[in-house]
Amino acid sequence: MTTFRYLVNDVDESIAFYTKHLGFKLDQKMGTAFAKVSRDKLELWLSGPESSAARPMPDGRQPTPRGWNRFVIEVDYLESMVKKLKKSGVKFRNEIVIGPGGKQILLEDPSGNPVELFEPA
Repeated sequence: MTTFRYLVNDVDESIAFYTKHLGFKLDQKMGTAFAKVSRDKLELWLSGPESSAARPMPDGRQPTPRGWNRFVIEVDYLESMVKKLKKSGVKFRNEIVIGPGGKQILLEDPSGNPVELFEPA
């Protein structure tokens, strides 16, 4: 199992997003501070503002959602999936990019964390 942690603004909103739109299942929830969701061999830890992961660093920097590092979900039929997600109100950072290895696009979870959808060539 590969595990990623995302800082999120709202754990319940994030659970709903990942389970409804991206096929994750809820494995564990600890109030409004933390949850674990999974899909295949990927486990995603959703850490809210009340979680220990959101505590300030010794130099005062505050961990926050967003950024550019992301995990990738391989999909079939990227165009139809993107169309369906856009109709559901999911926010995308870009349009589909076609490269030598396939097609990709970045969407954002409710806290602005990126997720890459990728269709191999």
